[in-house]
Amino acid sequence: MTDGTGAETPFIELDGVRKVFQVRRKAGRLRRTKHEVRAVDGISFTVGRGEMVGYIGPNGAGKSTTVKMLTGILVPSAGRIRVAGIDPSRERTGLARRMGVVFGQRTTLWWDLPLRDSYELVRRMYRVPYDTYRKNLDRCVELLDLGPLLAAPVRQLSLGQRMRGDIAAALLHDPEVLYLDEPTIGLDVISKARVRDFLREVNASLDTTVLLTTHDLTDIEQLCRRVMVIDHGRLVYDGGLAGLHEVGESERTLVVDLAREMAPIEGVPGARTVKVEGPRQWLAFPASQSAAPVVAAVAERWPLVDLSVREPDIEDVIARMYTGRAE
Repeated sequence: MTDGTGAETPFIELDGVRKVFQVRRKAGRLRRTKHEVRAVDGISFTVGRGEMVGYIGPNGAGKSTTVKMLTGILVPSAGRIRVAGIDPSRERTGLARRMGVVFGQRTTLWWDLPLRDSYELVRRMYRVPYDTYRKNLDRCVELLDLGPLLAAPVRQLSLGQRMRGDIAAALLHDPEVLYLDEPTIGLDVISKARVRDFLREVNASLDTTVLLTTHDLTDIEQLCRRVMVIDHGRLVYDGGLAGLHEVGESERTLVVDLAREMAPIEGVPGARTVKVEGPRQWLAFPASQSAAPVVAAVAERWPLVDLSVREPDIEDVIARMYTGRAE
């Protein structure tokens, strides 16, 4: 889709968007005072068709509020929103047929029905042609390993199983855009990997536009070339993940378990020991740097029993963006 001049029209477009809530707070025994809370404060960005973009920030930053305005659940207090050329708040029903939404802590499935019956209800709600429904359901069942779960009531599913079920439900009607709010929250390693592989496949094969909010930087690293950071309702970064790490001077941590208690590890290029507890040591190194050389250097010179790599917290990355220095 072009804008008439040959330039590609953004699929998602926000221009100076604000969302203000009026909150009453206790100011004495009988008094309440009204306060203004700016959940989103003048955000502008565009997302092209087929992009998969990470939208991250600390709790309360405004991520979920943005998603709710993009879906038409909330009406912006100011500014302009367009999704596929449509104002979500004015044409919410029409836009619903073109989007899928997954909120990690809420399910769109029917609690007491088998998963298969929930999908059939979704098909009827969206009036999905049966052939399209079967094709999409078969793809989801295969890629998300849902076959053994179709006859189980939703209330009997684990969190990871339910999340996979919710993602499948959001894609049965061939949406052009998919909003994912913490889709891997609480999932085990295997379930996270399966969900990431599935989303990568959907984005590549169907050209589905994806906006992903998450606290897990590994989700962003494996799925998104572009990341936007929101904090206190404002967009503070828009670019590649490597650039975010450079701006925030963020660090990964290599947690090393040695065969015995030893002096702090020294002389590993690009890394420094920040903590020692008995045979366990913590080494920090730049998040933009591969962990492989650090791991290799430690394994070559010290009696290694076990190790793990911890990603930086989103909150730490943003804090470093403001301080401009490592903690």
